[in-house]
Amino acid sequence: MVFFVVAVAENGVIGLNGELPWGRLPADLQHFKCLTVGHPVVMGRRTYDSLGKALPKRPNIVVTRQADWTAPGCETAASVPAALARAHELDEEVCVIGGGEIYQQALPTADIIYLTEVHHNFEGDAFFPTPPPSEWQEISRERHEVDEQHAYAFSFVTLQRR
Repeated sequence: MVFFVVAVAENGVIGLNGELPWGRLPADLQHFKCLTVGHPVVMGRRTYDSLGKALPKRPNIVVTRQADWTAPGCETAASVPAALARAHELDEEVCVIGGGEIYQQALPTADIIYLTEVHHNFEGDAFFPTPPPSEWQEISRERHEVDEQHAYAFSFVTLQRR
């Protein structure tokens, strides 16, 4: 199984200059951690750069065209298919965590999308591909309102391939 974990603004933005445009949403970060710990995570090099280090307690596989690129705690792959193949050698459940190009290339292989919808529009330079509604169905939704820790309302949404 391949699953995505992604936070997306209403206008499809997932990043701006290597950062989350909405800043920190602690509940979303906890949700991300719960979903990904123990499973291989596949990401692009720019996503890795935005994190600044390998994510603990999960194998990190970074897709990069730079053959000599290395980072502590990470394996590399030259393509999304190669990264997914390596991740499947490690676990039946593989998690794709971005960025936009990686999501676009991996979307045909995805079984589930764990989507955090941030209920606001943002400027951005990285976008999530719109999953075709004919191929996906929403199976759960949990809304969270603005509070002292969260500057924006958001919803945890689970989409499953039809």
